[in-house]
Amino acid sequence: MMMDEAGRPRGTASRAMALLLALVPLLLLLPAPTASAADPGPGVAVSRQQAGKGGDITVSGTGWRPGALLMLLICGQATPARGVIGGTNACANADGRAVTTDSKGVFSKKMPVAEPPKPCPCVVHVATVTGEQTAVDAVFAVAGHPTAPLPSATTGGRLAVLAATRLEGDSGVLVFFGAPPSRRLEFTVGNLGSAPVKDPVFQVGTSHGVFAPQWEEQQWRGTIEPGRKVQVELPVQLAAGAHGDYEISVKYGTKVIVAQPWGVGRPWGVTLFWVLLAVVVPAAVFRIGMAVVDRLRPRGGGRHRTGDLTVRLPVLRLPGTRSRGGTPPAPTAAGTTTTTALPWFTPDSAPSENRPTTKGHS
Repeated sequence: MMMDEAGRPRGTASRAMALLLALVPLLLLLPAPTASAADPGPGVAVSRQQAGKGGDITVSGTGWRPGALLMLLICGQATPARGVIGGTNACANADGRAVTTDSKGVFSKKMPVAEPPKPCPCVVHVATVTGEQTAVDAVFAVAGHPTAPLPSATTGGRLAVLAATRLEGDSGVLVFFGAPPSRRLEFTVGNLGSAPVKDPVFQVGTSHGVFAPQWEEQQWRGTIEPGRKVQVELPVQLAAGAHGDYEISVKYGTKVIVAQPWGVGRPWGVTLFWVLLAVVVPAAVFRIGMAVVDRLRPRGGGRHRTGDLTVRLPVLRLPGTRSRGGTPPAPTAAGTTTTTALPWFTPDSAPSENRPTTKGHS
């Protein structure tokens, strides 16, 4: 038997080489590791599993989108498996905190412990504010806060939108001056399941631009039997002074069933008010200033006044002249007119045209 340099039979070495070449295509056909195995997704952890009101905890997370803006809330009536059942109405919104992830999608934020409006079980709810909506819940217990079992999940009923949605109503005059715009969102839903749906709870959200919708829970009163359809009306209201392009979304359970755009005009009345205010206020200040100056400046143009003393001078008329108003001198009882002599010269020494005065002559 012929041997190779390593002392092995040459036939065995050739068979091993052939087997290796045959396995190469099979290795190429094996599936590559998926991204989900390497990237488990966003995660949240809390420094303490339980704390009382007035304390604080540190919430940290990894695997989030780099530079994402997140909202941290303590919510009641929630579990990581079912999420926050009551929506953001079940959270302590006033004590929430916002944080932005770093370039690696990591964050760490200290937040106060507050009691949510709903009973526990509670979670620390972390959700994105901008971009694609993502939410993760971490178990947390608020010490001293009441607890209650979660409401039973609705099974058997399945709602679906059967007709186009529309916004009904119009804006009043006050909306032109910045009042909150409001509409009624109307849509038709049908029960495609096998069990009736009683008093379904919808979540209505409004979004503007790149911001994620802020959900608000609204309950519709009534029962939808299997195979039946009903028209649902839900009130929608924006913030005061809102304008631009908005989108109204309705979610039932975990599925968004309605997305309706809403274009809101700019409240030009507010702009008109500020323009008038910029014109009227300076004019009023100028008028007040002029009134003050007019009251404080001296009267009479600098002349000397002697109080209420009034000096009356006698009216002097030359013989044979009329008064300024054209009325002749009053006649006397004898039918003759009387004249008043000038006080500084006698009638025979009065100047005339034939006899010039002697003023200036020696």
